[in-house]
Amino acid sequence: MKKLFALLLAVLMVVSLVACGTEEPRPTYGPVGEPLVVTFEENCDKTAQEIADELLKDPNLGFMGATMLVEEGLLNGFGNAEIKGFKEGVMFGPAIGTIPFIGYVFTLDEDTDVEKFKQTLEENADLRWNICTEADELVVESEGDKVIVIMTPNQFDAEGEVPVYGDEFVDEFEE
Repeated sequence: MKKLFALLLAVLMVVSLVACGTEEPRPTYGPVGEPLVVTFEENCDKTAQEIADELLKDPNLGFMGATMLVEEGLLNGFGNAEIKGFKEGVMFGPAIGTIPFIGYVFTLDEDTDVEKFKQTLEENADLRWNICTEADELVVESEGDKVIVIMTPNQFDAEGEVPVYGDEFVDEFEE
């Protein structure tokens, strides 16, 4: 009886290991993206506008931000792709356009497939949407009917600014 119980226990342990191993690992993001995903997940029961307002309070951003309601169609950061399938959309980002950061929070329509919507965002995101700057990281996550997409630099400096392209050339030239 003890051998049967030990065998049954061993089988259960193997099955539980296999079951745990089938879960898809959550992607990890950089020092700017990861805290924003956590804030998004903690607030996903709110409206898209309320979530965007909470995201702009994150101390990792280091810039004065603003939000703007958006409608379906052409959105900044996605080239010529029309983004459709949401009933509420809010863009959030810095008040100054030279910082390579842009984010959106969407509340999807009931009939919109979340994974297809996220795939559309990922396939059409242009990290160099702004002529003078380029983001380093793309974040696309969902929680229920809410989707967040962020294009961001990996980090901001102590003053909340991003290094400008060509700084190293200017520094070398001045020496």
